[in-house]
Amino acid sequence: MTRSRLFSVCALAVVGCGLQAGSVSAENARWPQWRGVAGDGIASEQSLPEHWSKSENVLWRTPLPGRAGATPCIWDDRIFLTSNEGDDLVLMCVARADGRVLWKKTVTSGNQDARSGEGNSASPSPSTDGEHVWAFFGTGILACYTCDGEEVWKFNVGDRFGKLDIQFGMTSTPVLDGDAVYLQLLHGPMRLDDQTRIGKVIRLEKNTGKTVWEFDRVTDAQFECKHSYASPFLYRDGTREFLVVHGADCITGHALDNGRELWRFGGLNGPNDLNPKQHDGTFRFVASPGIVPGTIVVPTAKAGPTVCLKVNDDLVGDCTGKTSVVRWVLPITPDVSIPLVSEGLVYLLHKDGKLQCVELESGEEVYFERTHTGQHRSSPLLADGRLYFGSNDGWVSIVKAGPEFELIESVDLGEQVSSSPIAVDNTLYIRSGDALYAIGQAK
Repeated sequence: MTRSRLFSVCALAVVGCGLQAGSVSAENARWPQWRGVAGDGIASEQSLPEHWSKSENVLWRTPLPGRAGATPCIWDDRIFLTSNEGDDLVLMCVARADGRVLWKKTVTSGNQDARSGEGNSASPSPSTDGEHVWAFFGTGILACYTCDGEEVWKFNVGDRFGKLDIQFGMTSTPVLDGDAVYLQLLHGPMRLDDQTRIGKVIRLEKNTGKTVWEFDRVTDAQFECKHSYASPFLYRDGTREFLVVHGADCITGHALDNGRELWRFGGLNGPNDLNPKQHDGTFRFVASPGIVPGTIVVPTAKAGPTVCLKVNDDLVGDCTGKTSVVRWVLPITPDVSIPLVSEGLVYLLHKDGKLQCVELESGEEVYFERTHTGQHRSSPLLADGRLYFGSNDGWVSIVKAGPEFELIESVDLGEQVSSSPIAVDNTLYIRSGDALYAIGQAK
């Protein structure tokens, strides 16, 4: 295990201080949305640098106008990311070759900071198809721009689908797929005497912003349980496809053509056989489900369970309590980070920096080890045989993938890292609260 504290260094210019930008391969260098091409947080890169620091193997460092938890997206030679700039909320385009800011647009204003270290209105991640880029903000503004920075359309989802009423802003990241953008909006008043709630699953036409369909997702969630900060994900296995929506004490699957509910698994908030703990009125979901063909790994919240669902013929209708769709249940859950599934293993990053690894088929624990002690809100990236994730106090942990735990290195950036690392074209990109880093071997 290596843990070296680095001396403070002056802010680096975008290109300078002896750091050289490597040449980039523009074609097919793509990370189109938050969890990558397949939505699983796994990159195909094989030649990332084994060792790096705040100054070593840094190709460039671009200062950002504000902190945010949004993960950048990449298409060929351009990187897109959102941020706050004071009260304004901005969409930026950065050159992948050298970190130059190509353009920056103020999309809206009214940034709201959550509790210390827990994000702001620039928490949802943008997405791109190489022609347009879509940006959503916690205030409810959803916008589409061309990749050259020209506004195509923009509207407030609260105006169209019901005023947002959620404690820390709507941080759910939309899903881009084909000609569609999918949203989940789950929220409502945090009052025990108020049964008002909004549960909307929505499909938009990506090039116009027009509503294709909206589906009312009905639940009996109470108080803060009405609120979901999780993001929807697409499930596909060659036979089945549906949109997975997570929040309000349950997880559901929805048809892509009209939003109808195909299945529902509830009972995530106790007390019951699945979750024997007493009902928790603050059981709001932040972590999104981890999805691979045949499996949905369902995190919950607070001291709730993690449930591994089997996608089979029994996953239809109300599946609450149906044991034939449950592969296993763990008594604890990641509270923020999304589960990552690879090669028969499930990696669960807990908020205190402990990394739990279990077998996909059985749920049997492989290891449960501490990495860096600090609050973690970043979701892991798997690339080049290693897991990468950051902490709120500025450490990036690098763990060997596989059944044997090995903390390869811990790198002290000294800058909050709550977004997810990404990797394309043999380069690791890390967005901190201060800057965007490109890390790789100089060419």
